Amino acid sequence: MVRGMEKDTSANIKKEIARTLIVLSIPTMLEEILSTLFQYVDTAMVGHLGEAATASVSVTTTITWLVNSIPHAISIAILAMVAKAFGAKDENRIRKISMQALMLAVVCGIITGAISLICSPYIPVWMGADKSIRHDASEYFFIISIPMIFRTASIILGAAIRATKNTKTPMLISLFSNILNIIMNTLLIYILDMGVAGAAIASATSYIFSGTLMFIVYRRNKYLNWKFKDFMIDGHCMEECAKIGIPVLASSLTSCFGYVVFAGMVSGMGTTIFAAHSLAVTAETIFYIPGYGLRTATSTLVGISLGENDIEKFHLVSKMSIIFTVGMMVFSGVVLYFVAYPLMCLLTSSRPAAMLGAQMLKMVSFTEPFFGIMIVMEGIFYGLGRTKYAFFVETFSMWGIRILFTFICVKVFALDLRAVWYCMIADNVVKAVLLAIPAIAKRNKIEFE
Repeated sequence: MVRGMEKDTSANIKKEIARTLIVLSIPTMLEEILSTLFQYVDTAMVGHLGEAATASVSVTTTITWLVNSIPHAISIAILAMVAKAFGAKDENRIRKISMQALMLAVVCGIITGAISLICSPYIPVWMGADKSIRHDASEYFFIISIPMIFRTASIILGAAIRATKNTKTPMLISLFSNILNIIMNTLLIYILDMGVAGAAIASATSYIFSGTLMFIVYRRNKYLNWKFKDFMIDGHCMEECAKIGIPVLASSLTSCFGYVVFAGMVSGMGTTIFAAHSLAVTAETIFYIPGYGLRTATSTLVGISLGENDIEKFHLVSKMSIIFTVGMMVFSGVVLYFVAYPLMCLLTSSRPAAMLGAQMLKMVSFTEPFFGIMIVMEGIFYGLGRTKYAFFVETFSMWGIRILFTFICVKVFALDLRAVWYCMIADNVVKAVLLAIPAIAKRNKIEFE
C-alpha cells in the first residue's frame, strides 16, 4: 500500500513538473519565434528589393548578435538569481536583484549604444562588405542602435519577469512589437519607398515599443516592484551577477567574434554566396529557436529547484527538458528538410541564392537534434549558475572546430559553401557532445554545487 502511494505521489510530481514546464515553455517558445520573425520580416521585405539590399541588412547581423550578447549575458545571470530567490521565497532578495537589473539595463544600454553609434561607419568595412552596400549597411546599423536602452531593458527586465513564472506577458509584448514592425515596414519600405533605411526605422520603433512595455510590466510585477527612494547598489548581488554573467558574456563574445570572423570569410566568397549563406542561417533560426524558449523555461525551473534545495525536482526537470527538446528538434528537422526551398524563396527573389541556401538547409536539417541537446544542456548549466564549463566548450568548439576548419576549407583549399556548412555542423555536434559529458559521467545527474 505504501509503495503504491509512493508511486502515485511520484507520478503526480512528474505530471506537475511536466505541466509546469509546458505552461512556462510555450509562451517563451512563442516569444522566441516572434523575435525571430522580427528578423524574418526585415529580411523578407528587404530581400525583395534585391541582393544588394539583402546584403546591406545581413552584413551587420553578426555585429548585432555581438552587441546583444552583453545584455543577454546579464539577463541569464538575473534570471538564475531571481529564480533561485523565488524558489526560496525570499521576496526581499528578489527586490534587491530587481534594483540591480534596472540599473544594469540602463548602464548597459548607454555604453553599448554609444559604442555602436561610433563604430557604425566602420563595421561594413571590417566585415569585408562590397563598397556598393557599405553606406546602406552603416545607416541601417546606426538607426537600429539609437534605441539601445530600450533594447537592453527589454532583454534584461524580461528575464527578471520570466523568472517569477510570468512568461506569458513578455510573449504578448513580442507579439505586439512584431505587428508594429510589419505595419511600419509596409509603410516605410513600400509606401514611402525608404528601402533599407525604412526597415531600420521600423525596427527601431519596435524596439522602443517593446522596451517601454517591458518596463511597465516589470514595475507592476508584485515580486519585482520597489520604491525608487529605496534604490541602492547591492555589492553581493552584483558580485553574484558577475560570477554567473561574466562566463556567459565571455562565451557570447567568443562565439560572436567567431561568427564575425566566420561571416567575414564567407562574405569574401561573393555577394550571391554570402546572401545565400546569410538567408539560410536566418531561415534555419526559426526551426531551432523554440529550443531556446524551452531552455529559458528549463533555466527558470532549475533555478527554482535550486532555491528550494529539491534535488529530485531538479533531476526530473532536467530529464523532461532533454526529452521534450530533442523530440521537438527531430520534428523541426524533418519539416526544415521539406520546406527548405519554399522558405528561401520567401526570403529572397534571387533564384540562385534560394537554390544554394536550400541545399545548405537540407544538410543541416539532419543535425537539429544535436543542436537541441546543446541548447537544453546550456539551459541546465545556466539555471544552476554554472556557466564556466559552457564557456570553455563554446570557445574550444567555435575556434578549434568551426573557424579553424573553415579557414582551411576556404583559404587553403578554396572549397565551396557546402564545406563551410559542414564545419558549422561539426561545431554544433561537438558542442552537444561536450556539454552532455558531465551528465553522462554522473549517470545523467549534474549535482548541485
